[in-house]
Amino acid sequence: MSDIAIILKYFPNLSAKQQEQFSQLQDLYEHWNAQINVISRKDIDLLYERHVLHSLGIAKVMQFNPKTHVMDVGCGGGFPGIPLAILFPETNFYLVDSIGKKIKVVNEVAQALGLKNIRAEHKRAEEVKEKFEFIISRAVTEFPTFYRWVQNKISKNQFNNLPNGILYLKGGDLTEELKEFQKRIVFYNLKYYFTEEFFDTKKVVFLPMQ
Repeated sequence: MSDIAIILKYFPNLSAKQQEQFSQLQDLYEHWNAQINVISRKDIDLLYERHVLHSLGIAKVMQFNPKTHVMDVGCGGGFPGIPLAILFPETNFYLVDSIGKKIKVVNEVAQALGLKNIRAEHKRAEEVKEKFEFIISRAVTEFPTFYRWVQNKISKNQFNNLPNGILYLKGGDLTEELKEFQKRIVFYNLKYYFTEEFFDTKKVVFLPMQ
């Protein structure tokens, strides 16, 4: 499925507004991708599977409570932050990327969708001074490097089902990359949540930080 049907397959309880917002993503990203390449050409036709549903893998692990503050580091064109912001309209998402033109796309898409729970800035994670209950990302760099960027940005304010920490979308064999965290880290295999072959090796990596 290359449209919103694949989202409804796994998230059947979306409101009419959420369905409308998700359905707009294809046209919006095709429009902006033609001007600023934020999604590979081969993936744009598989936007809902490889970008939107992949982003929502985090929602199969974590249901963010209202007023939770989440930072998406290296958000690119807005993944996983934008799909999660649609799904959790009462959660606050702060999207950062070191490439300014990608943040332009994020802001334009968020504005077109009427998302009031997104802030996006052209900034490196290391420059951010705020703290967040959760920090999310999609394979922006090797995990040990990512951890160093964000380890001091986790709030002590706990009010979600999982302890505050990092939720990281990553694929493949992570044994070597994550060996220094092996006693603390939790893996959620997305193949147990989504049946499409794309998710066979994809995981949500959760590192509690409190």
